[in-house]
Amino acid sequence: MPRRAELANRLRELEQSGLTRRRRLVEGPQGSHLRIDGSSVLAFCSNDYLGLAGHPALAEAARRALDEFGVGASASGLISGHTDIHEALEQRLARFVRLPRALHFSTGYMANLGVLPALVGPGDVIFSDRLNHASLIDAARLSRADVVIYPHADTEALDRQLRQYPHRSKLVATDAVFSMDGDLAPLPQLLELCQQHDAWLVVDDAHGFGVLGEAGSGSLTHWGLSSERIVYMGTLGKAAGVFGAFAAADADVVEWILQRARTYMFTTASPPMLAAALLAALDLIESESWRQRHLKVLIERLSAGLSALPWRLLPSQTAIQPLIIGDNLQAVSLMESLRRNQIWVPAIRPPTVPPGTARLRISLSAAHREQDVDRLLASLRALIVADTTRAKPA
Repeated sequence: MPRRAELANRLRELEQSGLTRRRRLVEGPQGSHLRIDGSSVLAFCSNDYLGLAGHPALAEAARRALDEFGVGASASGLISGHTDIHEALEQRLARFVRLPRALHFSTGYMANLGVLPALVGPGDVIFSDRLNHASLIDAARLSRADVVIYPHADTEALDRQLRQYPHRSKLVATDAVFSMDGDLAPLPQLLELCQQHDAWLVVDDAHGFGVLGEAGSGSLTHWGLSSERIVYMGTLGKAAGVFGAFAAADADVVEWILQRARTYMFTTASPPMLAAALLAALDLIESESWRQRHLKVLIERLSAGLSALPWRLLPSQTAIQPLIIGDNLQAVSLMESLRRNQIWVPAIRPPTVPPGTARLRISLSAAHREQDVDRLLASLRALIVADTTRAKPA
């Protein structure tokens, strides 16, 4: 089987380049401390930004819904899978993000793959930020519209491109918070350009929902933005601590997406118990604002401590704190050294990030304590001292 031998060679090449991924076996609930591969670790690896994934209120809401609705939805939302608790969730999400209507999707990936092809197609054009998430990239390809990549967060370049392409319909797609760099998209300027050039603005707020804005309502309220041109996507498996996603926009826009999004039409609806857990999560996000405040304290503490280290910390005011190492193998080595100290920080390597920018992606959570951040900083400093000692001549 020559094809199998070729794949085996490619796998060896990945390993030699420090690009092999390996799943870790996690025992028990998610949290700031995890049991992974049989060992307890202090975890800076998840997107559970508010510490809700293991919250007992979410589990209790799911248990109650399990008794009422059973396990599965058993059909798509357009057949018999859209229960009254799904409807309640969509209405609550729309109010939460200050938009007229919301549509619940099974995942953020499916939301983006549904939204973009519903809005544009052949003969249209999509302008996509160079660092957009894979789901937006794949959604643009799936739409069969022309795709133009603009330099990361470069609104002047985007303005020139929007003027250059006289297509029937235009759409600008961007992450609100970029998942590997932690920086914010210039949403006010992007919206202004979309208004000037009669374009849609699709905002993927996977890492801003629940964290940024008033009461965690997301990046649109963070920037004070409102427009019928905006289609907003929020992820519910990160700060909300559960699973799923939603698209929110003008009521007619959401109705059109419901009628045209294949990833909504042709998939079984999410289990009702997840919708119940999400309603409980929204209650906590709105009522326990200390979570967002505590997260900001941790971000400032970590950023100040990392600034004294030899590696470059990318500027980020979000829970995503990327420490650029550069070399793939060195990033993996640092990750493994921290693991031996019972700290888990993932090494992110190409193709997820550009070549030469391998990094430790430190993710903070409101479940972390200030002592947890100090422990991570102390471990990184100790690794630097150990490397310096080994490098000295005998």
